[in-house]
Amino acid sequence: MLGEYRIAGRGAAEISASVERAVGAGELTPGQLLPPLRELATRLGVNPNTVAAAYRTLRERGVIETAGRRGSRVRPRPASTARGSIRVDAPPGVRDVSEGNPDPALLPPLHDALAAAARHDAREPGLYGQPPVDAEFARLARADLDADGVPAGPVAVTSGSLDAIERVLAARLRPGDAVAVEDPGWGSLLDLVPALGLRPVPVGLDDDGPLPADLDRALRAGVRAVVITDRAQNPTGAVVGAARAEELRALLATRPEVLLIEDDHGHRIVDVPLHPLAGATESWVLVRSTAKAYGPDLRLAVLTGDTETVDRVLGRQRLGPGWVSRLLQRAVVHLWTSGAVDARVVARSYGLRRDALVTALAERGVEAHGRSGMNVWVPVADETGAVARLLHTGWAVAPGARFRMAAPPGVRLTVSSLTDEDIGPVADALAAAAGPAPARSYG
Repeated sequence: MLGEYRIAGRGAAEISASVERAVGAGELTPGQLLPPLRELATRLGVNPNTVAAAYRTLRERGVIETAGRRGSRVRPRPASTARGSIRVDAPPGVRDVSEGNPDPALLPPLHDALAAAARHDAREPGLYGQPPVDAEFARLARADLDADGVPAGPVAVTSGSLDAIERVLAARLRPGDAVAVEDPGWGSLLDLVPALGLRPVPVGLDDDGPLPADLDRALRAGVRAVVITDRAQNPTGAVVGAARAEELRALLATRPEVLLIEDDHGHRIVDVPLHPLAGATESWVLVRSTAKAYGPDLRLAVLTGDTETVDRVLGRQRLGPGWVSRLLQRAVVHLWTSGAVDARVVARSYGLRRDALVTALAERGVEAHGRSGMNVWVPVADETGAVARLLHTGWAVAPGARFRMAAPPGVRLTVSSLTDEDIGPVADALAAAAGPAPARSYG
């Protein structure tokens, strides 16, 4: 069955690592059948539950797939297959509303900011040994956080939100730990968690954010970390309001040892207030990216949190890239201080398009969600069929499989490129493609 390769290990993490190493080295090939659970347990002298846990980890990491009595096999495209590859390429003549990009017309020009950063560097060159965070950047970022009620904490800078979350998880958790994640949720995060050897635990949500009952179950099941999006949740647009935040804080307070990671995905592109959960647990961080408001290619995010966690992140960062370019930090300082982005204007622009689409779909009997941000989530009866029918009618949408674990099927549309004239046609296409909507919400 396995040729010359012998799976080894006594614990679940060791067994799964043994299989993954063999797959990476080509010693286990795509489609190759793995031993039945009990057979491998007997061979290794371990409890069958240990092998079951190892196989579960391998499935979550995308290394193997299980088909009932036909057993477990190495996936045709293992481990490196990201949810981002679950996509529909838009052929000529098809409108692509799948990518999640901001509207370029709402992004500020960068030449003045970059020139200002270059002039600053001419006066004070960036050299080795300097602090990793520009002092003015830290001051402005911290003032912004203070204004939104985020507890006091040091500021770090990372190369985007996902980089921040990866560094925090790696600093605080060990392989095999469970992490509560929103479902549907950010596809890149759903890839990242198992890639770090961690176990994702889905938490359903509605328009007000994570469902308290689901979070309670996850906490009782022993998750070591929780990742929550405060505003403009991707893909649903959910917003954690005041009442929901109070419920979630109360639940988190019962497990003060759990790591809380908040992603303020809607910073400077939404007009709804932030209700931070930070402080409900001993270890916490809050992340804000510049991508949606100032441009994805800036690759810069603000991270704050409890002192120990931020210190761990900065310490490990020093051993890798060292720091995020202070030139970019100073460019962002210029963007902030010059008022390059008016969050109210941006929020209104996305809001008008988003609300128009949700309203048009409701008039056609189609359920849709999008309280904030630039995305709309539409539950569908048959996801694959809906995507195909929409493509045939001239619209490429993001398949919900990119964002789901246990949540019902759906599709995501980004409204950034939509005009008033587009709303009716895309709503008609969605109504024809969606089929009977599920009775409950998207969680």
